[in-house]
Amino acid sequence: MPDHDFRHELAQQLRVDSVRASDAGGSGHPTSSMSAADLMAVLLDGYLRLDYATPDNPANDHLIFSKGHASPLYYAMLKAAGAITDEELLSFRSFGSRLEGHPTPRIPPTDVATGSLGYGLPVGVGLALTGKRLDQLPYRVWVLCGDSEMAEGSIWEAFQHAGWAGLDNLTVIVDVNRLGQTRETMLGWDLDGYVARAEAFGWKAIAIDGHDVQAIDAALAQATSTTDRPTVIFARTHKGHGVKAVDDQPGKHGKPLEEPAEAIEELGGVRSLSVTVQTPRPGSPCRFSTDGGALPRWEIGEEVATRQAYGKALVELGGLRGDVVVLDGEVSNSTMSELFAKAHPDRYFEMFIAEQQMIAAAVGMQARNWVAFASTFGAFLTRAHDFVRMAAVSRADLRLCGSHAGVSIGEDGPSQMALEDIAMFRAIHGSTVLHPSDANQTAALVAEMATLPGISYLRTLRGKTPVRTSPDENIRVGGSRVLRSSSDDVLTIVACGITVSEAEKAADVLESSGIRVRVIDCYSLKPIDGDTLLAAAAETRAVLTVEDHWPEGGLGDAVLDALAQSSARPPVRKLAVGGMPVSGKPDELMHAAHIDAEAVVEAARQMLG
Repeated sequence: MPDHDFRHELAQQLRVDSVRASDAGGSGHPTSSMSAADLMAVLLDGYLRLDYATPDNPANDHLIFSKGHASPLYYAMLKAAGAITDEELLSFRSFGSRLEGHPTPRIPPTDVATGSLGYGLPVGVGLALTGKRLDQLPYRVWVLCGDSEMAEGSIWEAFQHAGWAGLDNLTVIVDVNRLGQTRETMLGWDLDGYVARAEAFGWKAIAIDGHDVQAIDAALAQATSTTDRPTVIFARTHKGHGVKAVDDQPGKHGKPLEEPAEAIEELGGVRSLSVTVQTPRPGSPCRFSTDGGALPRWEIGEEVATRQAYGKALVELGGLRGDVVVLDGEVSNSTMSELFAKAHPDRYFEMFIAEQQMIAAAVGMQARNWVAFASTFGAFLTRAHDFVRMAAVSRADLRLCGSHAGVSIGEDGPSQMALEDIAMFRAIHGSTVLHPSDANQTAALVAEMATLPGISYLRTLRGKTPVRTSPDENIRVGGSRVLRSSSDDVLTIVACGITVSEAEKAADVLESSGIRVRVIDCYSLKPIDGDTLLAAAAETRAVLTVEDHWPEGGLGDAVLDALAQSSARPPVRKLAVGGMPVSGKPDELMHAAHIDAEAVVEAARQMLG
């Protein structure tokens, strides 16, 4: 039988240590931690199966604090489990400490960074999917949510997908403490309202008193015995529970307690309880068999869409590597990831029109060492920008592909045109941004993405482009192709993707009138081939960039960044999409945007006088 008195004392210790850590750090969220202390005490003492001494044990359960601001509670749990010392606990929020204001993977066994509300639960769905279909291990995923984040749309993307997928290895605990940062939440303590919503998404929903350790124990027991659906426990709690000065009081969010010594005394004083957390039964993750293969190759002169090359490259990569998995946002017949789905159905995940959940699921999968590629229209990835940003904070290795880039997609119109994507991904810390102009470049870069750390982004095109790169050429991240060059060049044209063909056409026209032009296919935008650009800038009188993207943050800005170190930089002009596009044929739209060959010729002549 569980020792309820011990669990009550453990909860009090978690509260005290939350107060102490926040006081030592001079900031933090002790009241948000205190409300969930009973919930986490029972979980830690009886239900979590996690070997803290071996945090990379593949059979371990996973605990995600989607309510990341309750980090003092999370760190107090680590102390109780023996994973950190009291000294480290009191380093909370100090420069250099592993115990940051919100949890990150710097402190094992933390899978992902949290703190952007609405992020942790979707990642938990990804981990649960991984347990079921990839690792094929019986570990459970536990997620602590706050009631304020229940207003986030991404939470309901997660509820919907988990319910549809029947993820009975996922248990969510919602700390319904009623108070947000500035006021009461939408539903307050309306547990029936929360239960109705969850049940509508196909979940088993349980409402309890979140300060009753026996009720918590019974609810967790129900969750672990439910075998056909995920479970959510809505726990009615008091923010700041146990200390009269802050218990259920507004205006106390995100602040250390004003009288910490008195609060600690009221909670029964400092304790030194330790918990022997259950360890999981040994288990090894599934390994998928492979039948080999080779990257696809195309002959020079063929007409192939880079999105088609992406799909075919994924198929072959999946045949070479059993750890490659692919997700798509229900546009796989456009991104062409459907080719992988047909070839390797056990490793393909349909995420539907839920881009935040798709990115989060990929983050969960890579946390378990799967090599995840996720794709949708480039325009729709902007919807998930925060999740990509949080993936970088999580030190995640993620491979993303955005198809249907720029005005060149044609008649679909501007709602479908990725025109901000390069800027968005260039701004992500440690990211790699690639925009191949032909099929052989695409295949080579897809293969290299599988080995890249951090967030990598491949931009692909809807329409076909001529294959101009040999399949044997050394295409690499950080590289470029000089398509034409001579000692008599007076102008350098830098292009990427669809505009490479326009740059070549323009070069033909200019050279026919005696103007020698260097053309660079800048397929790697970050990192960019600075040496080639600096050499071209030193050897020609002007540099002209042309891109199917807004002028802000795209190719032109990447080139300017690379040339900033040049003391003798020549004039640089950017051609980019300047006005809001409309529907039309690709050539009409590129002409209207002033990024076609005619516009390049005109700009070149203006620059050269």
